[in-house]
Amino acid sequence: MTEADPPSEELVRAVREAGVTDERVLQAVRATPRAAFVPAGHQAYAYDDVPLPIGHAQVTTQPSLSAMMIAGLGLSGDEHVLEIGTGLGFQTALLARLAADVVTIEMWPDIAEEAGRNLARQGIRNVEPRVGDGSGGVPDRAPYDAVIVSAAFPEVPEPLAGQLRQGGRLVQPIGPGGREQVVCFLRTATGLERERILTPAHFVRLRGRYGFPA
Repeated sequence: MTEADPPSEELVRAVREAGVTDERVLQAVRATPRAAFVPAGHQAYAYDDVPLPIGHAQVTTQPSLSAMMIAGLGLSGDEHVLEIGTGLGFQTALLARLAADVVTIEMWPDIAEEAGRNLARQGIRNVEPRVGDGSGGVPDRAPYDAVIVSAAFPEVPEPLAGQLRQGGRLVQPIGPGGREQVVCFLRTATGLERERILTPAHFVRLRGRYGFPA
């Protein structure tokens, strides 16, 4: 990075190196200050391409991994998106730049509150935050054009598949938690079809009624 480069360029380079070529996604990473979405005391690591702890044995998703997952959704700008696992809001902010609106749900109230403050400070208004069991989705705002799940389970929970509009994509880490393949699914007239594997990864477990026991 040169002195003239903003710190976010480090993340843009990491995202490119991870194989993301979608210029809209790259621009969203460039325009979103990750330092505004990291835990107190971790600002020095904000532009490193690493996950960071956020409490409750949870971590943020590595920025390049978030970008790969978002790129897999193929967003054009007019989508109604569901995000499972708000974290501190960095991935939410990227989605908000790339879609018409985002419904995001987080199981931990204190984490959700901090994410809400982070998003508000950045002037992001097209996000509807919820607190609750993300494994069941947010049925009262369905159907969605895209769904992104930031936690692992061996299969896609039925409510999430059911809340996805036909022709929409869902990206989720498929596995036991800690050893996954991030998979992009396409919703067809007959159900979800596995479209492609995006990358191997390590995620925390999806917990809730339709996931692992909380």
